[in-house]
Amino acid sequence: MRQGAEIILAHFPVLRITIFPDGREWIIGRFLPDDLTQKQRNGVSCAVAQPEFNRSLPSHKTGNYLSAWLAKISVQSSDVQEAILVDTAGNWLETSTGNLWGWRDGNWWTPPLSAGILPGVARSQLVNWLQKHQQAVQQEVWTADLVKGFEAIAYTNSVVEIIPIHTVHQPAGSLQYNPYHPSFKQVRRSFLA
Repeated sequence: MRQGAEIILAHFPVLRITIFPDGREWIIGRFLPDDLTQKQRNGVSCAVAQPEFNRSLPSHKTGNYLSAWLAKISVQSSDVQEAILVDTAGNWLETSTGNLWGWRDGNWWTPPLSAGILPGVARSQLVNWLQKHQQAVQQEVWTADLVKGFEAIAYTNSVVEIIPIHTVHQPAGSLQYNPYHPSFKQVRRSFLA
């Protein structure tokens, strides 16, 4: 496995390694998004997807990203780069490519795993890092009322680290957030640790 990963790593900055129960392995390479630095610096615009695009078996990393991909395609336009997946009640769960984070009342907030989100390697590490640095993390369901009170929101994953979100388009009207909020500096330090 190491030999195969090193061969592919010579051509790609990101590797995804899957080990199957029978011992076989699958290693694929990916490039970083061309505009990653721009997105990390200035944020992105998102749109709330229809509830039909929720994840199947969210507590398992199945490799089946079809519903997330369809959600992203369904909302993507010249000014929308990411989809926010919701449950049947309209509560925000995660984006099509990462876990949601919000800053409110001096604390970080993220939807709980019990809401039906992917656990996320970066999410788990960030929760632990924040708690280790005496920063409370509120794991609550992201209702319509809760999301209106966030000063800043972002999504994380192990490839892009953290991407602020400046606008969320939804049927009830767009919400605006601060993509330059000082709280993002704290999270960025966690990825350097």
